[in-house]
Amino acid sequence: MTSEWPSLPPIKTGLRGLCPQCGQGHLFDGFLTVKPKCEVCGLDYSFADPADGPAFFVICFTCVPAVAVACWIEVAYSPSMWVHLFTSLPLVLLACLLPLRPLKGWLINSQFFFKAEEGKIDRDYARRTAPEPQIEHD
Repeated sequence: MTSEWPSLPPIKTGLRGLCPQCGQGHLFDGFLTVKPKCEVCGLDYSFADPADGPAFFVICFTCVPAVAVACWIEVAYSPSMWVHLFTSLPLVLLACLLPLRPLKGWLINSQFFFKAEEGKIDRDYARRTAPEPQIEHD
């Protein structure tokens, strides 16, 4: 069934929260809840497991700079707490919440595009690639 659909780039469909297969259906039901399946093509989203990936990327790339700005404001100006309440708190909250959904969509779409699945140990690989023992004949 997947051969009927064109291969869509994950960055284009994922950031907009669209189905990785058809690019028309919606991926999310609510803010971060993934729908059970696509309403257009019927793709089952049970494969989708971005785990803590979106939260990790948000912490590393947006929250750390936002907290650094809040610390800089404190050190440079020593404002009262209400200034932080109206500047630093919204900055940190927006830096945390805004990128979560696009990043989660991108990771789910990337899983589908690259056919990612749980890693498995191929125990027969070592047996297949090991050279055969040489037996000496006298």
